[in-house]
Amino acid sequence: MTEAPLWRAVSALGTRDPATPLWRGVIVLRVATLLFALGSFVVHYGGYANQWLAWAAFGMMTAWTVVSSVFYARPSSRWPWLVGVDLVLTVVLMFTSAWILSTAQFDANTPLITTVWAAVPPAAAGTRFGALGGVLAGLVVSVVTGLVRWRFDVDVARDGFLLTASGFVIGQAATMARRSADALTRALRMEAATAERERLARSIHDSVLQVLARVRKRGAEVGGEAAELAKLAGEQEIALRALVTTEPTRPSANGTTDLRAALQLLATPSVQVSTPAGEVQLPEHVTTELVAVAREALSNVEKHAGPEAHAWVLLEDLGTEVVISVRDDGPGIAPGVMERASAEGHLGIAESIKGRVRDLGGSVALDTAPGQGTEWEVKVPVAARGKR
Repeated sequence: MTEAPLWRAVSALGTRDPATPLWRGVIVLRVATLLFALGSFVVHYGGYANQWLAWAAFGMMTAWTVVSSVFYARPSSRWPWLVGVDLVLTVVLMFTSAWILSTAQFDANTPLITTVWAAVPPAAAGTRFGALGGVLAGLVVSVVTGLVRWRFDVDVARDGFLLTASGFVIGQAATMARRSADALTRALRMEAATAERERLARSIHDSVLQVLARVRKRGAEVGGEAAELAKLAGEQEIALRALVTTEPTRPSANGTTDLRAALQLLATPSVQVSTPAGEVQLPEHVTTELVAVAREALSNVEKHAGPEAHAWVLLEDLGTEVVISVRDDGPGIAPGVMERASAEGHLGIAESIKGRVRDLGGSVALDTAPGQGTEWEVKVPVAARGKR
């Protein structure tokens, strides 16, 4: 799939209600139940105690079937209050059965004037509000049925169970449809962004990156001031490669960011970053703090290990915890240096690294010795991820 169709697919998903097929089902159910109610009306019309009210109630049912079907058919007019009006109107029409049906018809358990037409509001509420809305609407219709008949027997309980169950099932289906559509939209957006980055990477590779690579190679051969320019060109080459090949670290829908992508931007000619193949999603503030920890560790490498030192950043996702290791090949730290720095009030490492990690509920380990380099190991528990 090319880039343009990808973005068109994303746009189409963003403007379409994923529950539209369920709304169409609600419309079909409303028409079908109205026809059933018409049959019941014809069969029991002769026994009604108030026939003009029966005509008025059935006329209102017919008119509302047309009006609600028109509004439910359009995504822009499926307002929450419309579903509420649907339920209220249905309840009012159900109560009219107390004056329409005769005593003999109530004794014979004759259907209410609305009969199965009253089953539509729970379906509409489930489609609009999810399982909870469908269940609540089903309970309302069930209670009103019992109140109108003035008894709660097995038949009323059975109808009530079916109404609430149908509202629940339809609500679950609507919720899953919307969640699936959101997940598909995010996936398509990620695929489109990846395709765009690949296109930019190809374009840049054929121009800018090749020039930077040539400058780096030629400057290193010439030496002197040209070597310094070669070093800067190499740093820009790596930074540019990371920029066009790394997934953006903007927060996702649930407020998380990819720590893997954020750490990859720290790569330079002297810093190698190794990460898992998949995303390592963490809450945005946790990702920010851990990247700051890695930057501080690399800053110490630059300050104390010398310009020729190399550093390695390793990210591991162990499921129960996330581990970041920052290692260098510098001279290491002599015993007692950290303690003396702390006693003299130099708390940069302690506050920037240990303090940040402690606030995240994690732990820090330092492994160093003269001539053996320095390694910081930061562990943050999986509880800091939040919802994944």
